[in-house]
Amino acid sequence: MAVTMTTAEQALKILYLGVLRDQLNIKTDPFYNKIKSSTKHVVGKEVRQMAPYGVNGGVGAGTETGTLPAAGGNQYKQFVTDTKNLYGTISISDKSIKASANNSGAFVNLLNQELEGLMKASKFNLSRMLHTDGTGILTLCKANATPGVTLEVVSTKYLIEGMTVDIRDTDGDIVTGGGARRVLSVNRSDNEITISGANIATEATDLISVQGSYGLELTGFEEIFKTTGDLYGVARATNHWMVPYMQATTGIISDIKIRKAIDYQEEIMGAEVDYLLGTSGVVRSYYEYLEATKRNVNTLDLQGGFKAIGFAGIPMVSSRFAKDGTLKLLSSKDFTMHHMGDWEWMEGGNGRILQQVASTPVWTATLVKYAELVCSHPGGQAELQGITEDDGIDES
Repeated sequence: MAVTMTTAEQALKILYLGVLRDQLNIKTDPFYNKIKSSTKHVVGKEVRQMAPYGVNGGVGAGTETGTLPAAGGNQYKQFVTDTKNLYGTISISDKSIKASANNSGAFVNLLNQELEGLMKASKFNLSRMLHTDGTGILTLCKANATPGVTLEVVSTKYLIEGMTVDIRDTDGDIVTGGGARRVLSVNRSDNEITISGANIATEATDLISVQGSYGLELTGFEEIFKTTGDLYGVARATNHWMVPYMQATTGIISDIKIRKAIDYQEEIMGAEVDYLLGTSGVVRSYYEYLEATKRNVNTLDLQGGFKAIGFAGIPMVSSRFAKDGTLKLLSSKDFTMHHMGDWEWMEGGNGRILQQVASTPVWTATLVKYAELVCSHPGGQAELQGITEDDGIDES
């Protein structure tokens, strides 16, 4: 069968869209799989959700014939936040399409390669967004006074080869020549990256973000786990129930320290902790603790093919994007991915999925989802900080 633009679009919509949705919704991140999705509270372009706090005030004791307690309904705060615009784009040259026009197998291979790359990049960035603060900042730069394409950075934790990034100043403005640079190489040992394009100098106050994404990403954990400022339009300063439990100096991880945080969440905040999330170093440290105390390691199977060890039946999962030296104790039922709809191919004004890039022989297709992550009970979450991590080095 000859390949045409019509059959190519049908393949993207009918054969590949379901696979992409499955991969992105189920296999991106174990906690991403755990939380629910909903369109219920999306109003226009915003998420508007009423968040209950405290207890009903209509309870009291009294005399046999006295006045009954005054009614006091549940207390609510309205959370308001914009849905975020999540995009993933593939591109195929017109020449490649023409070259495989009479070979459907070759065209399928071409699409497979492009879509596998899209899925890998999308999973990486969605998981990263889940763990960060919504600013899109990947790292701060170090002072690179001599212009070059190899730059020293503070951390390479959120960087990977192939990303397209912007270099911005402390105000968030793209520095001269700093827009849309491709990351060609990441030296994780020396915290250096090599980027495409002309030589550039950076200051220690400069930052690196994903192209076009500065201040526009999902509201992730690091924005929720703060003690000051507003969250979803509600001031933490006057609503202390918005502030998660955070233990600053944990040291060596142990069951007692985890149990203490869980007890506080259950007894004081009315939360049900059902998920433990940390770095691989933190999880390895807990393994070491179990070995030292001659305890059995219980393994749990999670949705999406992920595995975890168990603490009193609660899965403990590692993520490369988790904050160093921390273990988050989460109540997954408090998190919702609010969205306007599932992943879809963006259609142009002509109703087509594949669109020609202006003045080029290249066709693109864009996958899109409008969504925002909301935690309805921020104070019901907890974090143990300053955990002594296992460095993975065998010293035997």
